[in-house]
Amino acid sequence: MKYYVDINAGRQGDGSKNHPFQAISEAAAIAVAGDEVIVAPGVYREYVDPKQAGTEQARITYTSSTLKGAVITGAEPVKNWVPFAENVWTARIPNEVFADYNPYTTLVFGDWFDASYIAHTGEVFLNNKSLYEVTSLEKVITPVVYKKSWDSAFSVYCWYTEQDEESNETILYANFQGLDPNTENVEITVRENCFYPSAEGIGYITLSGFTVCKAATQWAPPTAYQEGMVGPHWSKGWIIEDCEISHSKCSGISLGKYKQPNNDNKWSLTKFKDGTQTERDCICQAQLEGWTKENIGSHIVRRCDIHDCGQTGIVGHLGGVFSIIEDNHIHHINNKQNLAGAEIGGIKMHAAIDVIIRRNHFHHCTRGLWLDWQAQGTRVTQNLFHDNTIPNPENISPDNIDIGEDIFVEISHGPTLIDNNVLLSDFALKLPTQGVAVVHNFIAGSFTAVSRGVDNGTPTLPSPRYTPYHLHHRTEVAGFMTVLHGDMRFYNNIFVQKDIRPVMAGFHETVKDDEWTDGNLICGTNPYEAYPTYEEWVTMFEGYCGMGSKKTDRYYSKLPVWAGGNVYFNGAVPMSKETDAKVDKEHKVTCDLVVDEEGYKLSTNVYDFLKAGDCRIVSTETLGVAFEPEQAFENPDGTPIVFTEDYFGYKRDFSPLPGPFACGKAAAEVLF
Repeated sequence: MKYYVDINAGRQGDGSKNHPFQAISEAAAIAVAGDEVIVAPGVYREYVDPKQAGTEQARITYTSSTLKGAVITGAEPVKNWVPFAENVWTARIPNEVFADYNPYTTLVFGDWFDASYIAHTGEVFLNNKSLYEVTSLEKVITPVVYKKSWDSAFSVYCWYTEQDEESNETILYANFQGLDPNTENVEITVRENCFYPSAEGIGYITLSGFTVCKAATQWAPPTAYQEGMVGPHWSKGWIIEDCEISHSKCSGISLGKYKQPNNDNKWSLTKFKDGTQTERDCICQAQLEGWTKENIGSHIVRRCDIHDCGQTGIVGHLGGVFSIIEDNHIHHINNKQNLAGAEIGGIKMHAAIDVIIRRNHFHHCTRGLWLDWQAQGTRVTQNLFHDNTIPNPENISPDNIDIGEDIFVEISHGPTLIDNNVLLSDFALKLPTQGVAVVHNFIAGSFTAVSRGVDNGTPTLPSPRYTPYHLHHRTEVAGFMTVLHGDMRFYNNIFVQKDIRPVMAGFHETVKDDEWTDGNLICGTNPYEAYPTYEEWVTMFEGYCGMGSKKTDRYYSKLPVWAGGNVYFNGAVPMSKETDAKVDKEHKVTCDLVVDEEGYKLSTNVYDFLKAGDCRIVSTETLGVAFEPEQAFENPDGTPIVFTEDYFGYKRDFSPLPGPFACGKAAAEVLF
């Protein structure tokens, strides 16, 4: 059955082509497996709550008839502004408008949210640009530039809210810097979600070609109900494709966790159990309550433009397992810097089990990709990363401990595979983890937090973080263990040392002894200098005969590190045990990202100094198995990988070049 929707249609439509529904929600209430909902261009100011699930054989499909022409928004226009003071206007909103969720009385809150930041879930928009909330009327009247923002000049466009309990109204004050809000496009967010089922288990839905924007979403940590502006809400088999997703207060797309009433922000609410313990509890509870490959995950997010969200472009814990995230443009996340905490990134995923993240473009995010806990069977391949850092390096201070990087893999046991990527930010990889293989990448940034960041930061007592690992290609927990560090592989990468900016060097000096990051700015595998080779590591176990042996540290020592086929330029430094490292001290390598009408291109002369035969073909067999789960670096279906396909999908020959491109000519092609 096909249902048609047109915002300009009459109220009495029956969903037929000649008499379409006026609201998408009308179709969403009745569409069943196999149905298609076709939506005409227009602005749909509604919360779409799909009521029925599709099936694997018969999906329910929602399609914008014109690509990105149908707009689902959580915002409403406000035209009743009156002057209050110079540049400042005020408007009153009856609270009945908000029903049972008022974004202007609801504070952003949750585990790992920095509570020093006072923010409501609501937003005020001027011509599709989000204003900055301040904490007093005086600060609206006399605004101060917020230097932490990526767009600090706009931060003087600000707003404040309070309640008139007598009249039951929300009062808004906003500084529009001389503009008349009644003639400009001014909107406020009034809905928590845009396209998101209220019930669990509404699976096998496709959302195709929509613009979705402006929702008053709540903070989404792994230990709470993780909502987004768009998302499947604990189900299976969604496809979100060809959409523009933007301006969610917190998260754009959620592939995340369902609500566990007995363990929902428990750390923040009760204080007695640490967040990492409540997270372990969440995982075990989910396993008892149906978290399996058969019931949850296997979503696809593809060809979407995801930007200008306050916390994450895509968030997920447990619910995103076995998913594919491909060909998306993820950029300008957390750029206002008005939200802070440990759950921020272009993508922030816990338990990315067998998740494939490929051919995406991450840039201008506080952090590009953050894989936290249980990155087991995760593959990050053929992506472009750049400019993922804090916005204004001149504002670096000791408070900026998590300064940002392209990829952060945290306290996981692997196998995590990072291959055929271009990594151009100051910090390429943050690695307080183990069980990672880094193969055929172009790396211009450094590694940070090696040998660090796996404790909870207690001042005097031990606080190791034990995280789970799982049965191979399943969700069932196989065991828990802290991170020993090591168990890393680095093959066939190009390392190019960038010029170190003085401000970054100063930052390194302030944090070099910190538990969470060392701020290392030297590119290359050198942070693993003190790690054993496999041959050195196995000697610790020679002659061991089990019970009765003397006390030993062998089971808590650093794990081995493997490396081969890597090349180093401009002062990038290998670890000394990397016997076949090619260190070029003669040539100056350039690597600049050039943007023109065709797209993003890498301008580099590095291929003038490479030759075939500097490295060999790498495969699943080469990489072996990740130590703790004893799982190979392989495809989700258990088949082996041979790394003969490059960044563009071109085939390498039997004497490959290092780096992500099969030939030097390919490096000049459009990356995204």
